[in-house]
Amino acid sequence: MEMQWWIWLVFGFGLIVLELALPTFFILWFGVGAVLVSLIAYLLPNLQLDMQVLLWVAFSSITTLLWFKVLRRKKPDTRWTADNVIGEVGLLTAQVSEFQKGRVRFQKPVLGNEEWVCVADAQIPSGERVRISAIEGNIVRVTRA
Repeated sequence: MEMQWWIWLVFGFGLIVLELALPTFFILWFGVGAVLVSLIAYLLPNLQLDMQVLLWVAFSSITTLLWFKVLRRKKPDTRWTADNVIGEVGLLTAQVSEFQKGRVRFQKPVLGNEEWVCVADAQIPSGERVRISAIEGNIVRVTRA
């Protein structure tokens, strides 16, 4: 039985499009494998179906392994974690005291926000520079800078 090269190409693109609907990021590599088999089947038109299927399994496995072992980022992205913003300095726009929440504004966004509600252990007047000492939910704890 002979399978035309364009059938592999349609099958590969179908799997790649299916990946757009299913966010698994796993079906994509089977689609890439099918596209590679279509290229080989185009170059070698007498390639048997069993060899084409074997190549598809091999290419799909290799691309999947490459993704999980080599191409995917190994380190987690720590730019958006609370630990990295401790120590950032901002300007107090509303007075804060032990029993009153204030507001602090940062020059660059901290975890996506330029302005945060803040609390402090002591009274700090508006206009002072403060430093983040902790993040407690959606409120920052500040101290004088």
